[in-house]
Amino acid sequence: MKKGIHPEYREVVFQDTSSDFKFITRSTMTSNETITMEDGKEYPVIKVEVSSASHPFYTGKNIFVDTAGRVEKFNKRYQKK
Repeated sequence: MKKGIHPEYREVVFQDTSSDFKFITRSTMTSNETITMEDGKEYPVIKVEVSSASHPFYTGKNIFVDTAGRVEKFNKRYQKK
């Protein structure tokens, strides 16, 4: 590999904002926010809206997630006049 052209590959925490589920994995993503996990180490945290802990396919539950008013936008655009 050439030196200096690849992003840093390190451990980060992905946090599901809808279920507060957190897991540590390795990634090249960066963040200014950090979190201290149970092992006492501090990791950068990447916040996601949906993960396997909150996705209806994996949980078997229908959780309604409305991000940025998508439903209202759809209803406004296609409402009957």
